[in-house]
Amino acid sequence: MRAAPAFILIGALSLTGCADLGYYWQSASGHIGIMRAAKPVPEWLADPTTSAALKAKLELTQRIRRFAVTELGLPDNPSYKSYADLHRPAAVWNVVAAPPYSLTLKSWCFPVAGCVGYRGYYSEAAAKAEADAQRALDLEVAVYPVPAYSTLGWMNWAGGDPLLSTFIGYPEGELARLVFHELAHQVLYVAGDTVFNESYATAVERIGGGLWLQREAGEAARREYSQFDGQRQDFRALALNTRRALTQVYESPEAKAKDWTVVEVMKKAAMADFRERYAKLREGWSGPRQGAYDGWVARANNAAFGAQGAYDDLVPSFEKLFERQGRDWPRFYTEVRRIAALPTEEERRRALQAATGILQTHADPTTTTHNDNNGDHHGA
Repeated sequence: MRAAPAFILIGALSLTGCADLGYYWQSASGHIGIMRAAKPVPEWLADPTTSAALKAKLELTQRIRRFAVTELGLPDNPSYKSYADLHRPAAVWNVVAAPPYSLTLKSWCFPVAGCVGYRGYYSEAAAKAEADAQRALDLEVAVYPVPAYSTLGWMNWAGGDPLLSTFIGYPEGELARLVFHELAHQVLYVAGDTVFNESYATAVERIGGGLWLQREAGEAARREYSQFDGQRQDFRALALNTRRALTQVYESPEAKAKDWTVVEVMKKAAMADFRERYAKLREGWSGPRQGAYDGWVARANNAAFGAQGAYDDLVPSFEKLFERQGRDWPRFYTEVRRIAALPTEEERRRALQAATGILQTHADPTTTTHNDNNGDHHGA
């Protein structure tokens, strides 16, 4: 993902009204704080107080970084060659909001980033305050931690995006995927089309992560990832089915007739079915991540499901596009850029369908979000 325009710094303040000054100030100062905390990886490695475990992770990230450049055609720039210990569990916290009977997220519009369906805060308390304000508008709200975000290459002149303590401890396969995902955002970004951006970056991370595990990782890392990813895929399938069920409820004749009493009953039935099916799914899991999705499931609502959709909806199309470009990364990026340059979301969806043969049946394309909203580093 990325955190709602955390990369818009002081210059953007002149483009906003007074009501947004506080938000942009926390955005700018929060990112500057991260940059100030970062030191080049070689300095951490040379520091005798750096733990052996952290040194091993940092060395691993640099191998991942080189693989991203040499094997995936991702940018060779200063990003992810420094590290910052943030002394907190997330880089930012995102707030998403949706109406009681819709999965379409509320949008916020920003300079450079365009309109997105989330608002990011470097303070959890500030994010919760924003969430309360949205609930007062009768919206369903979710707040979730974001371990990493991309400045889209805009800050490479200042040292780029650093590795962070919020994700450095991830298992090898997940660490590789996160780095590939964030670097993919530096290849291209379409203002205001989060579904396109996140689905594309998620496809890059999945394909690239698979190549890393196949070519570079040891057997233990592959086993660890296989269990982790198996549970994630199970949960994704369940969540997708629930999104479809909720969409049917919100597009039902009862909803069109504004018979909200009946719609509410149908909605509650869909959510109850989701939680019952999750409980059964969870029984078949084992290992340290067996309960990784418990909190997400307990708090699940329209906002949470709407946010999740941005990471899944177009991924199969981008994966098919990669195959149709001969699994050649430069050709793939060229084709994605061509489609990204089209002026509207509708045209981009049609072009993606024409290039892959996959019918686009995703939810409302205005559904947008970030990262890590269901227990994964950037969304399930």
